[in-house]
Amino acid sequence: MADRSLRGMRLGSQSLQSEEGVEFAARRKSVYQTVDGTTFDVVFSSDAEIPEVWSSPKTGQEGRLIGDDGTMVQPEEVETKAPRTHWDMLLERRSRAELEELLQERLTILRARRGQAAKSGSRKSA
Repeated sequence: MADRSLRGMRLGSQSLQSEEGVEFAARRKSVYQTVDGTTFDVVFSSDAEIPEVWSSPKTGQEGRLIGDDGTMVQPEEVETKAPRTHWDMLLERRSRAELEELLQERLTILRARRGQAAKSGSRKSA
């Protein structure tokens, strides 16, 4: 039996498929430069939107995109809206007078409930 040992492959270590007939997606290399002057390359798909800022994989510093002409790409000025808060959305649905009225109603209910709890609590201790 020892003379007829079975030969096998290690599981997961090698693929049985070949790269024959495989077409890779088109790629584009972008160059970024950090504040200290270090440059690094990042490869993106050719149809991807290239970000203007990217973190260096080695140092973690932010790098700015360098254009094809060798100069840093200037960021586009984007008008940012202030985020709406819960209070802003509430004021869109109700007036301040309505909110004051609702607050008073809820406080009345809570105070009445607290008064009942105080009365029932005094009964238990007696």
